[in-house]
Amino acid sequence: MATYQTRFGSLQNFEKGGVEVINDDARNYAFSNLYEVAAAAEPYEKVAVGKNLKYVLEAIRAEGTSPWYTTSHDEAAIVMDGEIEIRLVKLEGKLVAEDHEGTTMLEGTPKGPKMGYIVARRGHMALLPKGAAYQFHAAKPGVILLQTIRGDLTVERWKDICQK
Repeated sequence: MATYQTRFGSLQNFEKGGVEVINDDARNYAFSNLYEVAAAAEPYEKVAVGKNLKYVLEAIRAEGTSPWYTTSHDEAAIVMDGEIEIRLVKLEGKLVAEDHEGTTMLEGTPKGPKMGYIVARRGHMALLPKGAAYQFHAAKPGVILLQTIRGDLTVERWKDICQK
């Protein structure tokens, strides 16, 4: 029986993988390294690393305190590296239209009651609910994988990050 070793990457220590192509062309596949993408990104820049129709997975370099965000749909954040505090506020009113897709950055601090906060570490997942605002804070650089819908803040750099 073959033995396998699981190796966890981090922002400071990752090994770039690849796709082994059999009877096909590598250009038919998208492959990017989450940690490599986050290492090259600006803090809280939302870089798409996976896409399925309108849904995207975004690599986010968490460093310092982010602006406040909201969406008209639920999002899910998985902490891949580091420790991230996620602050939540229940919005007093709708700040984005129901049909607006993707994350919206808010100006200033949102009004509404505090819902609490989540301290998430590697492997923890947090739901970022519709109708709430959220803010990330990381004392040290970390990585978040955000499941959302492609929106105005989604950055697509496929030619720069995919296997050639």
